[in-house]
Amino acid sequence: MTASETGNMTAHDAEEDIRNRDIKIYINGEIVPRDEAKVSVYDSGFLLGDGMWEGMRLYNGKWAFFDDHMDRLFDSCKAVSLDIGLDRAGIADALARTAATNGMTTDVHCRLMVTRGIKSKPFQHPRLSQSGPTVVIIMEHSKPAATLLDKGIRLATVPQVRGLPMSQDPKYNSHSKLNCVIACLQAEQAGADEALMLDPHGFVNTTNSCNFFIVRRGEVWTSTGDYCMNGVTRAKVIALCRENGIPVFEKNFSLFETYGADEAFLTGSFGAQTPVASIDGKAVGDGAAGPVTQRIRTLYQSLIEKECA
Repeated sequence: MTASETGNMTAHDAEEDIRNRDIKIYINGEIVPRDEAKVSVYDSGFLLGDGMWEGMRLYNGKWAFFDDHMDRLFDSCKAVSLDIGLDRAGIADALARTAATNGMTTDVHCRLMVTRGIKSKPFQHPRLSQSGPTVVIIMEHSKPAATLLDKGIRLATVPQVRGLPMSQDPKYNSHSKLNCVIACLQAEQAGADEALMLDPHGFVNTTNSCNFFIVRRGEVWTSTGDYCMNGVTRAKVIALCRENGIPVFEKNFSLFETYGADEAFLTGSFGAQTPVASIDGKAVGDGAAGPVTQRIRTLYQSLIEKECA
């Protein structure tokens, strides 16, 4: 039984596709059946969450916004002194090989993961990772569930916050996601689907898995960007609004203003723009995508078609 069938959803609910039972996965240059895809218990990603990842979508044989994702990946890895061992062309080749082996061309979601590699001992110091990085690519046939568009996501504000940049900058797409997992648990325990997280000053920030937008009186608002994830889809939505005469603001705003929103939606590579049905039990519009969200979704779909023609 899926989460949607039980009445609970996540922003990453997908339609079931039995082909995913037999996918093949890339691990350090080899492509192996799903059941044989394994990493060492000494891997730094498993031991410490020491690694970075990217989530990307394949449309018509092309990865949407590939350069933007590579900018984020290489910047993040450089910031933590993690040598991927591949350049952009090498990653593109690995992605192409994995997609071809799986016969995948469109409606595909990829999780590209890079860790510091296998450690000589199960301790923290980075120098103990001496074997080189671990690179894993998981691709699945993946289309967002129709219920995401029909019903929308229910959010609950949680105590867990997005931290300050000097603790763990949320702009890292890091394997260390415990704070987001805790936030998600808190939201589920409050009867919601996912968490609405605040920044250290109490302003509305992101959800546990996606960036967050509201619409008030025709204006689109999102956080300042100081404490949110460095979202590729977030940046594309902001740019589309500016290019198409939709007033958009990156600003501090409170729960008071959020509760009064006419529309709200999440952004992410998987779901693109996912409507929000309610926040802390308070309905947002009619729960489905409102007119501004629908316009942004249409503009974004056109951008994808142009990008991946």
